[in-house]
Amino acid sequence: MKLGTKLIHAGVEPDPSTGAIMTPIFQTSTYVQQAPGQHKGYEYARTQNPTRDALQNALAAIENGKHGICFGSGLAATDAVIKLLAPGDEVIASADLYGGTYRIFTKVFARYGIKFHFADLQNADNLLNYVNEHTKMIWVETPTNPLLNIIDIAACAALARDRNILLAVDNTFASPYLQNPLDLGADLVVHSATKYLGGHSDVVHGAVIVKDDALAQQLAFIQNSCGAVPGPQDCFLVLRGLKTLHVRMQRHCENGETVARFLRQHPKVGKVFWCGFEDHPNHAVAQKQMRGFGGMISFTLQDDSMEAALKVLSGTKLFSLAESLGGVESLIGHPASMTHASIPREERMKNGLVDSLIRLSVGIEDAEDLVKDLEQAIG
Repeated sequence: MKLGTKLIHAGVEPDPSTGAIMTPIFQTSTYVQQAPGQHKGYEYARTQNPTRDALQNALAAIENGKHGICFGSGLAATDAVIKLLAPGDEVIASADLYGGTYRIFTKVFARYGIKFHFADLQNADNLLNYVNEHTKMIWVETPTNPLLNIIDIAACAALARDRNILLAVDNTFASPYLQNPLDLGADLVVHSATKYLGGHSDVVHGAVIVKDDALAQQLAFIQNSCGAVPGPQDCFLVLRGLKTLHVRMQRHCENGETVARFLRQHPKVGKVFWCGFEDHPNHAVAQKQMRGFGGMISFTLQDDSMEAALKVLSGTKLFSLAESLGGVESLIGHPASMTHASIPREERMKNGLVDSLIRLSVGIEDAEDLVKDLEQAIG
């Protein structure tokens, strides 16, 4: 089954009681039992919900996995993955990554004896500088947030597999439309479904997808025991979003390329970070593991000052100044003060995330209008 068809049909069946083509929102906290322990597969809604089950099955199918496990946010999904570890374990993570991920690693889990190393993984061999007998997980974002670095998933997977290390890949920026990390050897795929999977800026949601049965059982135990589950309304909204993911991503990719190439030729723009450029350091890897280059772009200005950046950030009319990404509308953001403010400035600068960097989530509006909006804002 082709991906576009799978996105619409996988994991979803007409409701047997009514024939409703859309999965109903089972807005209930509990389920009536015929006798103690005799029920219809559902006992309590933290543990199971039919709407959530439908979404979990759909997510497993579109990521070519076996099990989907949903959570109340992308960070709740991240939290569950790290709870697979124990005090004394070590994690190697890509240096350029979402600020919320850095925060939960360093401010929450580091307190419980888990050690995190942040490394430039654009060359997977750099992992060898950090791997030791305590390394239990490699955490990768690709493309990275916000510098759009590309990491070779298959190369990381080969190194991890040889050493019995779990490889987790945050696939939020690419979405399953562009990239399927499980096919490349990853053990876990993590999504902030708030972004491209939901796609309409109206839900907060997270998910983990795996192939391994034992890993799925551990994650389901954490999901139920810790309780960071999404409500059925949120699951319904993500199910709805999945049905148009392929057509939305096609337009995100088309508009992203148009905007990236416009920015690169603009005399007032400095660096443009977009993995579709032929001279991107890992463009060949992106071509190999992705089906397109997405709608996420970051850039600096020739006048590399905060004043110039703030002028652009406050000067757009179609690009809305807001956190988040992946919705149908275009967003503009300032990572240093918004999405990545929790990372110490020294660490941000070391990784190339300068104070004047601007990040775009290019939506599905008319590309010509988006270019004109940026043109007038840059001046």
